[in-house]
Amino acid sequence: MQPLVAEHLTKLIGTRTIVDDVSFSVSPGEVYGFLGPNGAGKTTTIRMLVGLIKPTSGRVTICGHDARRDFEAAMRCLGCIVETPDLYRFMTGRENLEHFARMLGVGQSEIERVAGMVQLAHRLDGRVGTYSLGMRQRLGIAQALLGNPKLLILDEPANGLDPAGIREIRQLLRQLATDYGMSVFVSSHLLAEIELTCDRVAIIHKGRIQREGPVRELIASGREMELRVGDPARAAAVLADKGVTARIDGDCLLVAVEEQDTPPLVAALATNGIDVFHVKPRLTTLEEMFLETTGGETVE
Repeated sequence: MQPLVAEHLTKLIGTRTIVDDVSFSVSPGEVYGFLGPNGAGKTTTIRMLVGLIKPTSGRVTICGHDARRDFEAAMRCLGCIVETPDLYRFMTGRENLEHFARMLGVGQSEIERVAGMVQLAHRLDGRVGTYSLGMRQRLGIAQALLGNPKLLILDEPANGLDPAGIREIRQLLRQLATDYGMSVFVSSHLLAEIELTCDRVAIIHKGRIQREGPVRELIASGREMELRVGDPARAAAVLADKGVTARIDGDCLLVAVEEQDTPPLVAALATNGIDVFHVKPRLTTLEEMFLETTGGETVE
């Protein structure tokens, strides 16, 4: 059973379409990244997933439960943080978790369990106001883990953290998926972190999903060969005569060919007296793919 399935989600506000026929699913034990520039519909989609707003059409299914018809059962399978974790800084970490545990009807053993999962057991009796931002984020995730949900939805969990804190959150999300079999749906503007953290990603732009799939496959689809040459303009012309299109990037040519197809191109350049200093594969990063897909708009 898929922990999360979104089918044809659409949201209209007045005559404006904010989210337009968005569909995706998240598998058990998978970290799924959701990316979009400002105004793309990302936050609206997340709010529909967690029941904060209703879709105009389409449906959300969480662990087999229709989120509209069987809301309570669906929400029992879900833990989420949308925007900033809702914590009381004058209380200890333990008191914060106890407060939310009472609302969920779970006991002290559950508090100890989630504190251990996020590696906060040693600071649980300290006041939250003394916590670092990274510790507060981990406490917020612990709060979302109360009740042992099958699905965790996190909106910008590493926002504002320093590099060490970002690494801690990345390692935690991977551990939740790998060691506990939890499904994690995460949005972030830190594209390099999403590339390191997620199994699959979706890029939403102008209300519609433009690209979706395994991170490695999406990156591999942008594979090029990089040739550093002595005269890029003339080298590009030589390759054009061979029917090969090359993009000039500084003193390099970028050619969309497989590595095994490169030697004839190097030979053609050498025959025409063009120096070739190096040849190496160049993979498109997730950030480059995002910018290409969204036309260079900034991430939300």
